[in-house]
Amino acid sequence: MTTHTNLLGGPEPTYLPENEEAYRLLGEESVAPVEVAAKFPTFSLAWALLADEAFERGAVVESYAYARTGYHRGLDALRRAGWKGHGPVPWEHRANRGFLRCLAGLARAAGEIGEKDENERCWQFLQDSSAEAYAELHG
Repeated sequence: MTTHTNLLGGPEPTYLPENEEAYRLLGEESVAPVEVAAKFPTFSLAWALLADEAFERGAVVESYAYARTGYHRGLDALRRAGWKGHGPVPWEHRANRGFLRCLAGLARAAGEIGEKDENERCWQFLQDSSAEAYAELHG
């Protein structure tokens, strides 16, 4: 894990806890994301995968709902991890990626349904949280 030096005196990076069982189910056992989300509803990566799948098949409102669920579950987890509403959420930390992907999915779906303000706000939140995630996910 990379240690970040904060030269401006802002908040330290937030690192969400890992859920090895959920990763194992998705990876080694190829369990469907819907089943993983049902078993581990706080695991944002499962919601991000559901949002991506729905978006790819043209179910934009469904994608929006999945992304919003994962986003809110991720916010809850960030707060439990000490996040105070701002500061870095590093992309390179695997457990942060589900939240960051949900945030990008929410921005993408919001844009598709005409929620311009939410679209812009979510992309900015992603960029403020992790420049790396923004570069990777903003399309």
